[in-house]
Amino acid sequence: MDGDDGYFGESVAATYDRTESDMFAPDVVDTTAGFLADLAGGGRALELGIGTGRIALPLARRGVEVQGIDLSRAMAARLREKPGGDAIGVTIGDFARTRVDGTFSVAYLVFNTIMNLTTQEEQVACFRNAAAHLEPGGCFVVEVMTPELRRLPPGQNVVPYHVSPTRWAFDLYDVATQATSSNYIEVVDGRGEYRTIPFRYVWPSELDLMARLAGLRLRERWEGWTREPFTSESPRHVSVWEKPAGSP
Repeated sequence: MDGDDGYFGESVAATYDRTESDMFAPDVVDTTAGFLADLAGGGRALELGIGTGRIALPLARRGVEVQGIDLSRAMAARLREKPGGDAIGVTIGDFARTRVDGTFSVAYLVFNTIMNLTTQEEQVACFRNAAAHLEPGGCFVVEVMTPELRRLPPGQNVVPYHVSPTRWAFDLYDVATQATSSNYIEVVDGRGEYRTIPFRYVWPSELDLMARLAGLRLRERWEGWTREPFTSESPRHVSVWEKPAGSP
């Protein structure tokens, strides 16, 4: 961990936007921002775990006022350095409990960020925090992977997803506790570096129960941002829960 910044300190923030992950593809970013802008409907948006602004900045360019919460000062600093970044307010803190002034039409967590909360208690608190920020009729959106337990043969707890002569990446699972971690080994100039980040995987049905505890109800669930049907084969889901009209 990098001090107060948790697992997303300067060493991660410095290279975060250089990843070759599909999540940075322009069409993915644009589609995600469009989905959220439609839900905002001219209202304000709150991003939990805003990071370096991958989604917040294009959402703001669509005319949506965006606020954010993030534990990492290093990630928030990268956001502020970008064009338009100084117009987005970022509150430093744990997004499961940190409050921001005012109410919002939409609050959202993207790219598995809900799993950065490593206990069920923290994940439940996050839903309650999101609900407390929403105006009646507002929506909470979560994009998260479907747990990949079908890839685990009996007796195995490791799922590798990148193997090359200089870089290895794999996930470790504990199916008894729903604890998992992403682990990275990289060799540069003959020297190895190891990094691990803990997560807690969570099922769609469990998220629905968390939403109900927070006074939210499921509005829609899709496989992705282009609204493909969610099925038993979907590797992830985008779920939208609504705060009923008339809620305090």
